[in-house]
Parts: sequence; structure tokens; C-alpha cells
Amino acid sequence: MKAIILTLFSLTIYSCTNTNSNSMGLFGKFFGKANHSEQQQDANMDTSKLTKTAEMLDEDLYWAIIEKSLKNTSSQDSQEQYLIKEISCLTPIQIIGFRLRTDKLLYDTYNSEMWCAGYIMNGGCSDDGFEYFRNWVISRGKDTYYKAKQNPDNLITEVSPDMELYDFESFWYVANEAFEQKTGKDLYDYIDDENFKTREGDYPHFEFTWEEENPESMKKICPNLFTKMWNN
Repeated sequence: MKAIILTLFSLTIYSCTNTNSNSMGLFGKFFGKANHSEQQQDANMDTSKLTKTAEMLDEDLYWAIIEKSLKNTSSQDSQEQYLIKEISCLTPIQIIGFRLRTDKLLYDTYNSEMWCAGYIMNGGCSDDGFEYFRNWVISRGKDTYYKAKQNPDNLITEVSPDMELYDFESFWYVANEAFEQKTGKDLYDYIDDENFKTREGDYPHFEFTWEEENPESMKKICPNLFTKMWNN
């Protein structure tokens, strides 16, 4: 069943980004060409039926969008714009779900060891900087994210001489921008805060396992990152 969902999702995205006046796209070939009024749906969308939700986007669909953005762009700016365009192909509820999935992935990597990696890679890491660092980790795709979640030192594979700072603040807001473009509304107004708890305001408390004044404590957690990047 999941394979079928992914196939239909891929066809939908393909149609959204590749149709023109001379082609109905793959999705149209399977299900019939959309008429003019359907193509203008976003402009005439009835937003009065939008309700608050705590439902995250299916994780496989989420990562499929990220992976596609990585394959088709070569910079953060272009990836950001590509993501906004792709996410805009989703329904409003799915767009909200994309943001909620992002927040859940951020929540799951809010820990001392990941913060240590961010501190080493960026030569320091404030509270906000740690958010933007983890957004960057997510933006690098499923494989990078889960390997880093297992052991942040695995981010050594993402180190590049072309990177000045390992963060991606605007990644956090691609769904917000897509939602506003599609509905004219503020995405935050449609998040069910009572039932969605894995977000920034509900992060768990933890004790740091390393100290800024003790570089050896950071090296113990992320030896490869420390050797390559600290004071270099």
C-alpha cells in the first residue's frame, strides 16, 4: 500500500512541476486532464473549511520531497525555492503536516551530543544556532539525518570546504511560505497546539555532556569532527 501511495505522490509532484499548455502530465494521463477551473483551484480555494491539525505528513513522502530537492539543486537558495514549489503541490493539510514533521525531526535531535557537533562545526552554537543547524541536518536527507541522530560524529561526511556555516534557517519556513502562497493564510493558525507536543516549546530538558571550556570533552563525543574542524 505504501508503494502505491509513493507512486501516486511522485506522479502528482511530477505533474505539478512539469505540465504546460501542451501536455496534461503523467497524473492527467492516468486520471483525466484537469479542466481550467481545477487548474485555478489555488486562486479560488475555499479556505473557510481549513481546520487545525496535529497530523504530520507521511514520513516517506516527506523524505521523498527532500531527496528530490537535493537531486535538482546545487545551493541552499535554490533548494529553498525548489522545496516551496514542491510543497505547494500538496494539500493545505499536507503542507501543515510537512512543517509538523520537520518539528518532530528537530525535537528528536534536541540533545547534548548533537549540540556538540553543531558547536564544533560552526565554531560555536547558540540556542537559535542549534535550531538552524538541525534544520540543515534534516535538509541533507534521510540517510544523513538518521546517521547523525545515531552518532553526530557521522556528520564528518557532510563537511565541505565550500561551507562557511552549517545551518539552514529558512528551511524551517518552506512549508509556511508554501501554505501562504496556496491559501493566503498563516500556517501557524492551523496547528493544533493542544495535540501536537513535539515542537520547540516542549523540548525535553537535558544535561550537557561537554563543556565549552574543555575541548577534550567535545573531542570525546565527536572525535572526527573535532580533529578536522576545531581551530582549523
